[in-house]
Amino acid sequence: MTWKQSFYTPEEVAVHNNADDCWVTIYDQVFDLTELISQHRGLLADPIVKCAGTSISHWFRQDTGDVKTYVDPERNITVPYTPQGRFIHVPPLEPSDNYLIVDTPWWLDPKYVIGKLTQKKRLIRIANMLTRTEETIHACQEETIKDIRERYLEYNKHASSYTWKALLKNEFVTLDMELTLEQNGVEDESDKFAELGVDEDHFVPTLHIYFNDDLTYA
Repeated sequence: MTWKQSFYTPEEVAVHNNADDCWVTIYDQVFDLTELISQHRGLLADPIVKCAGTSISHWFRQDTGDVKTYVDPERNITVPYTPQGRFIHVPPLEPSDNYLIVDTPWWLDPKYVIGKLTQKKRLIRIANMLTRTEETIHACQEETIKDIRERYLEYNKHASSYTWKALLKNEFVTLDMELTLEQNGVEDESDKFAELGVDEDHFVPTLHIYFNDDLTYA
């Protein structure tokens, strides 16, 4: 079964930055608008494509999730706030026979939401006790150890055949794969050590993985 990623780092969103692969973020939600753009090629898609791979939170109200509005000083009417120009599903200022009213605009449609933007990414060192090799990867603080293992499959396709442990209070403890690093007791001390000017290598947590006998193939 394919891993369904639920959280993304800003860097992971940033690579989806064109009309054929278009992601954006609105506050903490990650939207995949590739299909939408494909269906609405043209001027209304351009503002979104120009911002692909970035946050467009400033276009929307955080409390309602809808497009921000302002009072047009010339007309003295409330109009949508579209700093990059009118975009898909935003109605025109003037009545138009060509405008198709939609029940749910894309920014309120959950089918385009693929996950959430992490509140913080964590740097993790994974030490393979069988091969005596180490890899340092980024993960999202909200992810479980199982999720981190899925990320690590890029480096070791047999990662599911290892027991994952961490050194906690001078003892190697088997980690609960359904819990996050913090929930397993692997605290994030990066901010504290950064304030002290300590080199990053000294506070990156290390997860030790031990090979099991039941080798499974990916």
